[in-house]
Amino acid sequence: MQKTLLLFLGFLLFSCKGRQLAPVRQDAIKPTVTTQPTPHDTDDPAIWIHPSDASKSLIIGTDKDSDGGLYAYDTNGKIVGRSEKLLRPNNVDIAYGLLINGSKMDIAVTTERETNKIRVFSLPDLKPIDNGGIAVFEGETERDPMGIALYTRPSDHAVFAIVGRKTGTSGAYLWQYKLSDSGKGFVNATVVRKFGSFSGKKEIEAIAVDNELGFVYYCDEQMGIKKYWADPEANNNTEIAFFGQTDFKEDHEGIAIYKKTATTGYILVSNQQANTFMVYPREGHNGNPNEYPLLAEIPTSTIECDGADVTNISLGNRFPNGMFVAMSNGMTFQMYDWNQIQALIDANLRK
Repeated sequence: MQKTLLLFLGFLLFSCKGRQLAPVRQDAIKPTVTTQPTPHDTDDPAIWIHPSDASKSLIIGTDKDSDGGLYAYDTNGKIVGRSEKLLRPNNVDIAYGLLINGSKMDIAVTTERETNKIRVFSLPDLKPIDNGGIAVFEGETERDPMGIALYTRPSDHAVFAIVGRKTGTSGAYLWQYKLSDSGKGFVNATVVRKFGSFSGKKEIEAIAVDNELGFVYYCDEQMGIKKYWADPEANNNTEIAFFGQTDFKEDHEGIAIYKKTATTGYILVSNQQANTFMVYPREGHNGNPNEYPLLAEIPTSTIECDGADVTNISLGNRFPNGMFVAMSNGMTFQMYDWNQIQALIDANLRK
């Protein structure tokens, strides 16, 4: 027992690279709920909103291991479902209403690093609908898919997966795939775009899409957050904005977008080695939609957070104005009442 405790403490003090981890700050907000641990290594969550009773919504999270999978948690943090075995699932995202066999279906899509595929599952039952998986980055020497975000185009409800990898070529680091019905009851994917500048310094993993405003954001780790148009038919692969370049201790990680209205809100980005989240205005600043000053730094109880998600939908009495959920070392996800975060943002803006 003593040996196990010492090993666990060592895990908390040092990362896999031997780097000393920053402790949780004394002023860190506490999670409302911490999930049951997975067997291996949590990495990224996504929130699925139940269509008729939001209190029955689920958090879908990855357990990143060769014996991993997608796990479903209720809002009490209890594991209530699991996908089939996956070979090192990394990031996950959710889309609503993909048309399959004439019926609209909600889906969770995750990257499966050891097979160089993306995997597609129906929600809320986490059943595979991808005929064993969809190969990505075909023809490339460097594949190893990691990050993923789903974009639903408002005009026709077409669903696209934007996929990142461990390393890639600047200008074509991210590949965008259109998801569609194969006609045989499972999902197909077609490459429609390759884009994304890369500094070459570390990697690109964290990706998030703002469906309503039509933008995709991603973290060029240790450099900053970059912004592009999300629609592949916009014919514009020009980088729109590059921000957060001087605000972070080291790695820029998980991105979550909180929507106060259809056009306003916040972009939250994990300041991984500081155990905080940096907050930027979703709508930009002073009438410039591409100007992103830092609004606040939110200290959380997460340790080395990789991935996060957020919703403004009320998920019951404990999350009346939405939930922020973030991965933490220790094989868990932490769920926060949005009101805690909003209070800190407001306090910072009053300074």
